[in-house]
Amino acid sequence: MSAECCAHDGHTESEAPQRLWQVREIQLAALAGVLLAAGFLAGWLGSGTTETVLHLLAAATGGYTFVPGTLRALLRRRIGVGTLMTIALIGALILGQFAEAAMLAFLFSISEALEDYSLARTRRGLRALLALVPDRVTVLRDGREATIAPSELRVGEVMLVRAGERVASDGTVRAGQSSVDTSAITGESMPVEIGPGDAVFAGSINGTGVLTIETTATVAGNSLAKVVRIVEDAQHRKGARQRIADRISRPLVPAIMILAVLIGGLGALLGDPATWIERALVVLVAAAPCALAISVPVTVIAAVGAASRLGVLVKGGAALETLGSVHTVALDKTGTLTRNSPAVTEIIPADDTPAERVLTVAAALEARSEHPLAAAILAAAPNPVPARNVITVTGAGLEGVVDDKPARLGKPGWIDPGPLAAEVARLQENGTTVAIIEHDRSVLGLVGIRDELRPEAPDTVAALHAMGLRVAMLTGDNTRTATALATQAGLDPADVHAELHPEDKARLVTQLGQRRGVAMVGDGVNDAPALATADVGIAMGAMGTDVAIETADVALMGTDLRHLPQALAHARRARVIMLQNIGLSAAIVLTLVPLAALGILGLATVVFIHELAEVFVIGNGIRAGRLRPLPGTAAPERVAAATIPPSDEADGCTCCPPPAADVKRTVIPLSTNQK
Repeated sequence: MSAECCAHDGHTESEAPQRLWQVREIQLAALAGVLLAAGFLAGWLGSGTTETVLHLLAAATGGYTFVPGTLRALLRRRIGVGTLMTIALIGALILGQFAEAAMLAFLFSISEALEDYSLARTRRGLRALLALVPDRVTVLRDGREATIAPSELRVGEVMLVRAGERVASDGTVRAGQSSVDTSAITGESMPVEIGPGDAVFAGSINGTGVLTIETTATVAGNSLAKVVRIVEDAQHRKGARQRIADRISRPLVPAIMILAVLIGGLGALLGDPATWIERALVVLVAAAPCALAISVPVTVIAAVGAASRLGVLVKGGAALETLGSVHTVALDKTGTLTRNSPAVTEIIPADDTPAERVLTVAAALEARSEHPLAAAILAAAPNPVPARNVITVTGAGLEGVVDDKPARLGKPGWIDPGPLAAEVARLQENGTTVAIIEHDRSVLGLVGIRDELRPEAPDTVAALHAMGLRVAMLTGDNTRTATALATQAGLDPADVHAELHPEDKARLVTQLGQRRGVAMVGDGVNDAPALATADVGIAMGAMGTDVAIETADVALMGTDLRHLPQALAHARRARVIMLQNIGLSAAIVLTLVPLAALGILGLATVVFIHELAEVFVIGNGIRAGRLRPLPGTAAPERVAAATIPPSDEADGCTCCPPPAADVKRTVIPLSTNQK
């Protein structure tokens, strides 16, 4: 129980033992239970004095787990459920109800111990991620191998990671080829092939080769440590329902104390004072909002920790609740539905222009651009001679000077394709992005660039639809290309929104979420306005991206899109469990208080029911920490090896109209090894 609720001090999570019987509070509660049972046995045997002594010892032993903390909290002017239980315990002892006092101390102490243990256990599972860092690290210093502790690792140091070893910290591969297992971090079980220049993250397991890695972060500041820190912070953040529970429980405690005083005082004036004071003590226990206060926090902690094992970072209870109530999912195209590895697939020159000339002019204009399409063109034409006076025309393309003549590269509509209009239509209907190249005010040709759909995208969209979610696609690409890719993914063309600027995406997200909650899935940087506008922003492939991890409400650490419906289903289940816990906790209080005030239930019975309900709420909340497979979908590890559909541009394609007879085409085969 948090200090706000029970106002008692206990062990911290980091101090919690690994086994239940090792918990100090459990040991004291067990001893109190033994003394309580022994007291009843002594009474049954006719030894009243022994019974009283044993019950007093049981009350003292059980009360030791919460009374000292309550008194310390009172000195800080903080009251909580522990305050009510302490008053009830002392009152029962004053009235001579030693057995009832012992029963209260025993049951309350054991429920508190179980609660602390359950919370510590869920947090320990997250902290165990840090154990993925090896105990020793091999580094190269002055040309020699040296073994050091991970804490001694410095940025810029060169690590030597052999086959089967874990990577101690984030870094960049300088030499070697291998495959690494990142399942503990991203939730994706398929190994990733890496080589020189590729990034590798702490906790990854090296496969078959030997890697030389230059570190880019210390062990304390690497991506693994960031994940643990952020999720731990998120577990403390409150959602709407947790805030509701707090708003109810905090004023409820003093209100209960006032109610008990009124019951005891007025009852003493009208009847037997001892009877009504006893009833007032029972009301104190019956109305204690202990289960209500813990109902949401235990669920949030368990669910957020479990999501991290799935490779999903959820930023606290508010994000978890919102994610569980989403009805519309808006997906960015590039990098979310597609692989974010665009490649040149076709070069179609106009008239007698050589294809190489088209690509040369295009590469000259894109030489210093950081746009993803520029990377595709430069990969096909490396080492270009940069154009002069290059200007970016927002939402249209580039213009500059190549060979002392004006040149432009841009999308259809900004540049008239002229005789290549039919080819533009064919490529766009095929899901290919078209760039028109113009030189000296004449169209040189077209460059077709295609970013392949993720193989798991259709399964993901189908799973989202099966959950009753509306799925929309937002993209800055042209409508024909966007619609073609959306159709392949299983999206309704009516839910495709194309040719959007960043501010357009943000505006559209607002429209989509007017009636029901909307989640925006993007890369965390280019889609920042839309992510911020959505009810919940989800960053895709956030591992190693500080901006995405820090700013998004939810971050998918890996690139397997099927983690999205899994995360949504997990959040939905956690939200249901929250509602169950709040409903049960409220029902218990509303039922027990009148029965206690009327004298129908005694102190021992109320204590037993109340603490049994708290244990049930804790157990129900812990269920949110279990990950369940999404019905009707294949596991990521099975689908990750799926073959990539053949390119529509491959020879023998019969799904597209034939090109015009007077148009020359250069077809560049798509690589099936694009990352």
